[in-house]
Amino acid sequence: MSDVRAELREQFMDAFGGADFPVENQMDLVPALPDGPGTKFEAGDVSFTAMEMAAKLGSEQEFPYDTAEELVDDILDGLEAKGMI
Repeated sequence: MSDVRAELREQFMDAFGGADFPVENQMDLVPALPDGPGTKFEAGDVSFTAMEMAAKLGSEQEFPYDTAEELVDDILDGLEAKGMI
């Protein structure tokens, strides 16, 4: 696992781990984010907000998610597929 992916995984787990699972859609995740949709994730040369990430990954996610691990794995795979990491 790349350092960027590992750093982002840790940040995503911290941010989304407090969500009330299962989550049915992206809006279910907003209350768990420390700064709402403006929550920023940064690792290496990569930086984006939760809102930017949601806009680009909507087609990559398959809701509902039962655990933070499932959600984070899909987010990271989607970011790689879109060339964002």
